[in-house]
Amino acid sequence: MALRFIGKDPETNGDNCPTVWLDEGKQEFVVQGWKADEALRAECLVAGPIPETEAVVRLPLRMAQQIREALDAAERSPVR
Repeated sequence: MALRFIGKDPETNGDNCPTVWLDEGKQEFVVQGWKADEALRAECLVAGPIPETEAVVRLPLRMAQQIREALDAAERSPVR
């Protein structure tokens, strides 16, 4: 898997989190974020179950530019 680094939280405290990548080969966004607490997870469960193979993560709004850049890169990707 060849990940294309897009960016990380501009206000990271040094733990390199959250981060956004693009995997053009698998056509996926890859995100590293903060784990959701139980209250947020419970709110998300209202929409349906969350499989054990998935997780709810949080990204700060200040990462809008990195997320937008990942979306733009995905649209330019030759693989779709």
